[in-house]
Order: sequence, then C-alpha cells, then structure tokens
Amino acid sequence: MSLETFVIVSMPPSGIVLTYSRSAILGKDYHLLTRQRQQQQHTSQLRHKAQKRNAPNPGGESELGQYVDRLIAKAVIAIAQTYHAGSIAVPKLGDVREIVQTEIQARAQQKCPGYLEGQKCYAKQYRVNVHRWSYGRLIESIGSQANKVGIVCEQGKQPRQGTAQEMAKEVAIDAYQSRK
Repeated sequence: MSLETFVIVSMPPSGIVLTYSRSAILGKDYHLLTRQRQQQQHTSQLRHKAQKRNAPNPGGESELGQYVDRLIAKAVIAIAQTYHAGSIAVPKLGDVREIVQTEIQARAQQKCPGYLEGQKCYAKQYRVNVHRWSYGRLIESIGSQANKVGIVCEQGKQPRQGTAQEMAKEVAIDAYQSRK
C-alpha cells in the first residue's frame, strides 16, 4: 500500500473493504495538498538558512496542513456514511516507520536500478517529503469526526508487502480482531 493510500472503510456485515488515496478523497481540493507541501519546503529552506547564520527562526508552519487534514477527515466520514460503514480502519502509527523504509527502498530501486548513489539520493529526498506529513494529526482528525457521527475508528497492523487492496484488507481484519 502506498503512503498515499491510507484510509480503509470496512463494512463487517458484507466484508467489503474500500481503499482511497488522498488525491481521490480531496478531489478538486488536491491543489491545497500541493500548496501545503510547497509551503513546508519553503519554510524548511528558510529555517536551514537561518540556522546557518545563527539567526532566529523566521516563522512556523501555516494552518493549511490542519485544514487539509480536516477536509480529508470530512470526506472519509462522508464515504463511510454513504456505504453505511461499521468502522473505519487505518494503519497503526507505530508500523509506519518500517513501512516507509520498505517502500522507499522499493521505489529507489525501481527509479534507479543498479545505481546505488542515485538510490540513496532519491531515498533521502523521498524521506524528507514523507516525514513532513503529520499522520498522527490526520488520524486524530478522522477519529474525532468519526466519533461525532457514531462510527468507530480503529487502527490495525499493516503488512509490509502486497497490493494496496490486500494490505487494506489486512489492516481492516487486524482492527476487527483486536476489537474482540
């Protein structure tokens, strides 16, 4: 499962598991995610320059990230209500580091086969981009929105390999089993 694919809506009676990507959920608002990433990169560069000069930090992050997380949470809840979902299962935060590392290595090998220096450079840049995403804040937003409408938000262990659909199903099954 790609890091872009993170939301699993499960319906226990029928056993259906749906996966959605951030781009699919945000739809026309996907440009906000792109803008947030650009702002984060710009802020990071300013912070780095200030550190080199031993100057004070020029400023913090905007509230755009929190707004995007709320938009995603709202869309996830709308999808869950549309399909009369019994629960929403998301991957556990503790497993993200291993999953990210595995995915980064796989992507680097795919992008630069046989070129180790290129793989290291690609992996470094990808890690920087991935670690800017506040997954915990997103999960918290989804959980609070789900509680408001009476849907259970659960976390399940995500396997390291498989297709996005298979991994999503495993997360939903693990979350369902941990409920018992």
